[in-house]
Amino acid sequence: MADYDYEKLRVALIEDEPYSRHVIRTILHNIGVRSFVEAEDGKSGLMEVARTKPDIVFCDVHMQPVNGLKFLEGLRTLKVKDLDKTPVIMLTADSKGDTVAIARERAVVGYLVKPVSVAQVKAKLDQVIAADPRLSELVRK
Repeated sequence: MADYDYEKLRVALIEDEPYSRHVIRTILHNIGVRSFVEAEDGKSGLMEVARTKPDIVFCDVHMQPVNGLKFLEGLRTLKVKDLDKTPVIMLTADSKGDTVAIARERAVVGYLVKPVSVAQVKAKLDQVIAADPRLSELVRK
């Protein structure tokens, strides 16, 4: 198992429910992540991601006025160097096959169904880091 320095990660957390945002932020903090930007929907999330250029994004699916799938669509079409390749992990209570399929079409790197545990989030984060040479280099101890 890889040993990563999660403090080096910059994470964007896009979630419309304040309590869910708090829970996910706490889980990531327990893993070791210290640098966060947050947004309450896909529109403000896309603006925050463009502004801050995080290393990874955790995003809910069902939000108003812009949901997570529309956020993904917007992110993948951004004309900012490599920002369109930013890894996105969807965090949602929606496990319907069509939602998962649409997320995969838009190059989501992970899909976790809420509620999630620290172990589940860490395992998915580790999987995403291991598959991305840039992230692996960034967080290597």
